[in-house]
Amino acid sequence: MKIPRSTFTAAILSMTIALPACNENKTPDHEIKPAPATQLFNGKNLEGWYIVGGNGEYKVEDGCIVGFGENIKDNTFLRTEKTFKNFELTYQFKFDHLKGNSGVMFRAKQKQSKDGNGRVFGYQCEADNTKRAWTAGLYDEARRGWLFPTKTEHDKEQANQFTKQGNIIFKWNDWNTITIRCKDNHIQTWLNGEKRVDYTDNDKQHDTREGFFGLQVHGGKAFQARWKNISLKQL
Repeated sequence: MKIPRSTFTAAILSMTIALPACNENKTPDHEIKPAPATQLFNGKNLEGWYIVGGNGEYKVEDGCIVGFGENIKDNTFLRTEKTFKNFELTYQFKFDHLKGNSGVMFRAKQKQSKDGNGRVFGYQCEADNTKRAWTAGLYDEARRGWLFPTKTEHDKEQANQFTKQGNIIFKWNDWNTITIRCKDNHIQTWLNGEKRVDYTDNDKQHDTREGFFGLQVHGGKAFQARWKNISLKQL
C-alpha cells in the first residue's frame, strides 16, 4: 500500500520533535556540581580511624581530636581506614603548647610489616611549632624530606619569604584553618585563607596518587594539639 507523502512527513516531524524530550532533565556538563563535603570526624569518637606508629595517644574532647603524649618514641599517626585520591581537605588545628611538632599526612601509605604497624610514609602538610613558621609547608615523610620550601642554598630566599608569611598568618595560640587540595600530581595548601604551596610533583617514583589521612603526634619529649571540623570534598 502506498503511504501518502503528507502522512509520512507528519510522522517524521512528530518523531523529530519528540526526541529532545528524552534529554530534557539532563544536567549540562558545565552545570554538574561537585560532591558535597563530608565530615571525616564525627565529633564524638574515633570511628573510622585507628592509631599506627609510636606510643603517642589520641582522645576525643569537646568535639576535637586531641593528640598527646610524653617521651614519645616514634612518630605516631591517627589514620583513616579509607584511602582517597583527588580531594580538597579542610580542617582546623591548634597547638595546646609549643613543645612538639605535628602535621597531617595525606595520600599516605604504610610499609608492610608482620604486625601491621609498618612505617608511615608520604606527603605531609606541616604544623610547625618554631619561629621558622613553615606550617602548611609540604614535607615528604620518610622519603624525600622537604618539597616546598626547601633548605637548599639556591632556594634560601624562597624559604625566608615562606617563614615571613608564616609568622604573619599563623595563630600560635588559637585555631588555624588549613586546606589541602590534590588533583592528580598537583598539590596546593592554604593557611587561614592565604596560599602556601602550589607544587606539581614530577617525580614519577614518588608521585603518590592515593592514600590515607593521618594526624601526627611527633616523636619527642612532649606533645599536645587538637583538630576539629575535618571536612572532605571529593574532586
